[in-house]
Amino acid sequence: MSPPSVIVGLLRRPPGVARYDLLMSHLELDHWLETVPDATRVAEFVEGPGIRRLSTPRFDVDRLTEELGRVLDAVDYDQSYGEWGFGTLPVTRRPGTDGRDPVDLSGRFWIRPDASYTEIARDDIVDEAGYTEMLPEFEGTYFEQIVAELREIAPIGRVRVNTKSVFNCNSWHRDPEPRLHIPIITNPGALFVVNHHCTHLPADGSVYFTDTRGYHTALNGGDDPRVHLIAALAI
Repeated sequence: MSPPSVIVGLLRRPPGVARYDLLMSHLELDHWLETVPDATRVAEFVEGPGIRRLSTPRFDVDRLTEELGRVLDAVDYDQSYGEWGFGTLPVTRRPGTDGRDPVDLSGRFWIRPDASYTEIARDDIVDEAGYTEMLPEFEGTYFEQIVAELREIAPIGRVRVNTKSVFNCNSWHRDPEPRLHIPIITNPGALFVVNHHCTHLPADGSVYFTDTRGYHTALNGGDDPRVHLIAALAI
């Protein structure tokens, strides 16, 4: 706690100084300093508003990692948004397309980008229900099985594998629809934030519901890229 001389000094300040407010701030700081943050559980998932973990299904992350490696031997991530720190590998597509048009890789979002705090819309509206086909490189793979299982529990639109660069953060924005995340490769510094709730999403085979209709971002504060399978809900 504060040495008595410090408190006495605050109380002896001239009448024109807000002595009581200064004293209370000092006592608050003392209390906060006595409570050391818990640094042992930062790699765990903490459920909160806008971020939930589904009880089922669960998937084999080792198998996902292995099959992703084989796909990447044939095709690479699209780097159209590489300057923003992420690459995109489409898993589903609209019939008659290659799945790599701008609307396939990004799509409508809203952002408050500057000191005016004004919200603006960017990019085009996406018809999530139109993404009915698997990309050829994913046909017959474990990814196709996962997409089929996800479609049994929710209407699924675009499905993509997104990689997040090291020491990088997405924009603070909101989307028209929620997303399901299946972490494939991650690290404790890879975090997801929805509104005021922040947590790590471990690569434990779980499916995580993220209500990205709220303002959100993803960041990677680790030494290795973060890789997630992400499915947009066609609502």
